[in-house]
Amino acid sequence: MVDSGFDFLDENRRSSWIRLRTLIVLRWVAVVGQLAAITLAQWLYALQLELGLCYLAVGISVIGNLIAMFVFPENKRLSESENFLMVMFDLLQLCFLLFLTGGLNNPFSLLVLGPVTISAAVLTLRSTVILGATALALVSVMVVYYLPLRTEQGFILRIPQLFVYGQWIAISIALVFISVYSRRLTAEMNTMGDALSATQLALSRAQKLNDLGGVVAAAAHELGTPLATIKLTSAELIEELDDRPELQEDARLIRDQADRCRDILRSMGRAGKDDLHLRQAPLSEVIREAAEPHQERGKTVLIEPADHTPQPDVLRQPEIIHGLRNLVQNAVDFAQTTVWVEANWSDETISIRVVDDGPGYPPQLIGRIGDPFVRNRRTERDRQSRPEYEGMGLGLFIAKTLLERTGAELSFANGSDPSQPPQLRSGKTGAIVEVVWPRARIESHAVRQAMGENRPIIG
Repeated sequence: MVDSGFDFLDENRRSSWIRLRTLIVLRWVAVVGQLAAITLAQWLYALQLELGLCYLAVGISVIGNLIAMFVFPENKRLSESENFLMVMFDLLQLCFLLFLTGGLNNPFSLLVLGPVTISAAVLTLRSTVILGATALALVSVMVVYYLPLRTEQGFILRIPQLFVYGQWIAISIALVFISVYSRRLTAEMNTMGDALSATQLALSRAQKLNDLGGVVAAAAHELGTPLATIKLTSAELIEELDDRPELQEDARLIRDQADRCRDILRSMGRAGKDDLHLRQAPLSEVIREAAEPHQERGKTVLIEPADHTPQPDVLRQPEIIHGLRNLVQNAVDFAQTTVWVEANWSDETISIRVVDDGPGYPPQLIGRIGDPFVRNRRTERDRQSRPEYEGMGLGLFIAKTLLERTGAELSFANGSDPSQPPQLRSGKTGAIVEVVWPRARIESHAVRQAMGENRPIIG
């Protein structure tokens, strides 16, 4: 589609966003919960536990937290490997405590899902698979090997073996399901975040270009006075240097260059004022401005405004121009020879349709068009016809997002069956994008006024 210039973040860089302090706080919460569970089991239910080993397991977590707090700064960001080791330690420590307190007979065995869920949300796929496999192996071992829970009288507390196997199956399925679900959801959110950031970047660039005209106009106005002073002084020097021709020639050069700067600033100021004050334009002019960068790419771009009534003046918003430009670019990328941009309007709506004579949208993706990073497997023919094209769906996503911000509704369709042989297709049979606005949202009701000449301020 389009190169947004946005540096998309990979999984390793995302995992480096996690602060060490965050994991330290979570581990303190786990330590308090583990100590509370051990204390209640001993004092309230009089269970016989291996207290020395239990407190040793909890103590290792406490020591690790204290070392991390005093050795590393609070704002330290963990790398991928550091995050992996932290989560792996928590998983091993938890499974060791479960081994000491009844294995899968312990209702707290469901907490094994916690570290794996965290891994699926913040770590890479490789780290998540390793942690998930480790958790699954440890849970499987605890089906058979564990220290049983004993009451004060020496009775062993255990659930029927059938329920133990049921607990193992449930935890195993939950490990896989929750990991896949969390990872899928996180990937979807990260993808949308990347695409929205790219959209915002594209819009900010368009806005900066739009605002640059105002800066140019102001600069041209402010530089006019010193240039006039230079010209006046150089003219006086020319008159006074009649007896020194070499210096008089230098003074003439200064005057000529001042005149040249005046002419340049006058043209820049006129362009700047045009860009700064022309906030509305006829609909066809806005479409022409959006399509202009793609007029010389080897395809014919035809702009066809309706002629049944005078065309409306619309706001020249950066979102509209940039969004339409992306739609035209996408059509030009896939068109065989021609792209049509049709404009129509009524008392209630203004609509623009972008149609090409290309192959159309893939039927299996037409329901997902407008989502970011939607890839379609490219055939060898596609690679030969468009070797530079690496579409990710980002261009259409940016266009859709920008245009929807202006109140538009977009719909995507094909002009003919994409499976139909190319020789049987002709004319407007490719992809169709229709953008419809409520007329009141983008129509300009301002009255245009001619800009007067800049008048000098006489102090």
